[in-house]
Amino acid sequence: MATSGARAAVGFAVKSGWTALVILQGSSDDPRVAVSTRVELSDPENPDARQPYHAGFGTARANDARLAELVASVRGFGARSVAHELRRHQDAGHRLVGAGLVVGSTVDPATIANDHIRIHALEGKLFREVVAGAAADCGVPCTTWRQRDLTAVAIDRLSVRESALKTSLTRLKAGVTGPWRAEQKLAATAAWILLAGEPS
Repeated sequence: MATSGARAAVGFAVKSGWTALVILQGSSDDPRVAVSTRVELSDPENPDARQPYHAGFGTARANDARLAELVASVRGFGARSVAHELRRHQDAGHRLVGAGLVVGSTVDPATIANDHIRIHALEGKLFREVVAGAAADCGVPCTTWRQRDLTAVAIDRLSVRESALKTSLTRLKAGVTGPWRAEQKLAATAAWILLAGEPS
């Protein structure tokens, strides 16, 4: 439960069609999980929207009206879903100082020659933009980290050893109802970094 007006940060581990959302409250020395949930970024009733740039395994969808419809669906549905969660928790008393997005890649899809890799990059870009845009609309500034860089950033910003970081992330599960897997730990790490202060 939130303490009214308490300082908190939110982390997102952004995937294709959904994101893990974790809100940490307290200080960087004593973070506590206030919220851990899954937020759908694509309409479950529109399965193609989960991977809108895919026509099939490894095949790019044509740049046509159907693609435009799917992308628009993701932008609308995903923005509403994220904004609903953030506003709900803000209304419950979480004073969110920032949002950390953990993503697989930040490479510009236009620079990727391989079709299959490029369509994954296009989807990654779409979903992270949806989350970042919704957070910004809720007045929550965003910082984005690649998953491969996150541990090194956390070790530096939190002044902890990697082993201590892993132990602390495991212990955070004590305050969680529901799954506490890799995605939740990534989101929690991003939130924890933001609790430590403004990103460099």
